[in-house]
Amino acid sequence: MVRNTPVLLIEDDLRLAQMLVPYLTQHGLSVMHASSAQEAYAALNGNSFALILLDLMLNDADGLDVCRYIRTVCTDDPAIIMVTGRGEPTDRIIGLELGADDYMPKPFEPRELLARIRAILRRVLKATRPNVEPPIRSGALEINPAARTVTLGQQSCALTSMQFDLLLTLARNAGRVMNREQLWQALRGESYESFDRAIDVHIGRIRQAIEEDPRVPTRIITVRGIGYVFSRLPL
Repeated sequence: MVRNTPVLLIEDDLRLAQMLVPYLTQHGLSVMHASSAQEAYAALNGNSFALILLDLMLNDADGLDVCRYIRTVCTDDPAIIMVTGRGEPTDRIIGLELGADDYMPKPFEPRELLARIRAILRRVLKATRPNVEPPIRSGALEINPAARTVTLGQQSCALTSMQFDLLLTLARNAGRVMNREQLWQALRGESYESFDRAIDVHIGRIRQAIEEDPRVPTRIITVRGIGYVFSRLPL
């Protein structure tokens, strides 16, 4: 992890923020705190962040709306970790569908949050290193590991950092069925909870971007009861 990596913490719980900011700072992050959506919008105007920690239960806005704003406005495409006290899985799924990379339910251990941040930033840092891996093609689809871009024909496909890495992992293992545990280990280096639908949500978003008909996918195929497989040559 690069020292002084810029992080924006959007959190209206001041006690939690006062604990997290020095903790993350002492572990090499440069943290800016916004205690409201309005402060967050001001911080995003003119500043670039590698990662954003976003509380979904802000006093002046719905965190999901803030997530949507970030994905619409921020051209530097920061990673987003939702920090939520909401117990409903639906909120987490919607957040992932809006472009969040990960989520942390409250309450949480600061060490676990730091581990999640480091895992995401390792991928971001790796993406900035020279890469001579050639593009992977599937019909009109091209995945460029060096540029971290995905195009379908002449159309650019908008994916989050997590979604790109998930697609690239499947594409690098074309023809091999990978279960959710294997995919999660490849992305985050930790065990996958069987009730967690994050992988399925990300796969759904990727299909929306790369399949001619997401309802009848020809590139990312579901193998019922096992996982997913990438077909290099679409049917």
